[in-house]
Amino acid sequence: MKKTVLAFAVFITTLSSFAQTKDVVDIAISSKDHTTLVAAVKAADLVGTLKGKGPFTVFAPTNTAFANLPKGTLEALLKPESKATLAGILTYHVVAGNLDAAAVVEAIKAGKGKAVVTTVNGEKLTASLEGKNVILTDAKGGKATVTATDLKGSNGVVHVIDAVLLP
Repeated sequence: MKKTVLAFAVFITTLSSFAQTKDVVDIAISSKDHTTLVAAVKAADLVGTLKGKGPFTVFAPTNTAFANLPKGTLEALLKPESKATLAGILTYHVVAGNLDAAAVVEAIKAGKGKAVVTTVNGEKLTASLEGKNVILTDAKGGKATVTATDLKGSNGVVHVIDAVLLP
């Protein structure tokens, strides 16, 4: 029994160490729900930046979130001439620092229901709670719900969201 417990502990430690070797980009690449995000990050030429030292907190929209954009929006953003606009939108989903779910909730509570964070593109996002859900509100009043948290990487953390935020 002791050998089984020890073997399981070694397996879990190894698995945890492996997960920490993935950076925030690798986490998105390994998710079937983030292929559109990965394509957008590549089109905006942000792979190298997001593979950097960080730490980064990434609010990662799912494929469905991108599909819910108005018809033709994604296609237009992926064109080479829209690279700067796309980069601005994507960097609006990134905050410098390592904000795990507990830190986000703590900041909301400390802010009496709201926490305002500055994104890498320099604009603000507002986080709040609706029940137990963290809601992000963008500069245009659009909202995204955090649906998965604390996907930890070697250079930050990824939180999955259900909408694309717009600066």
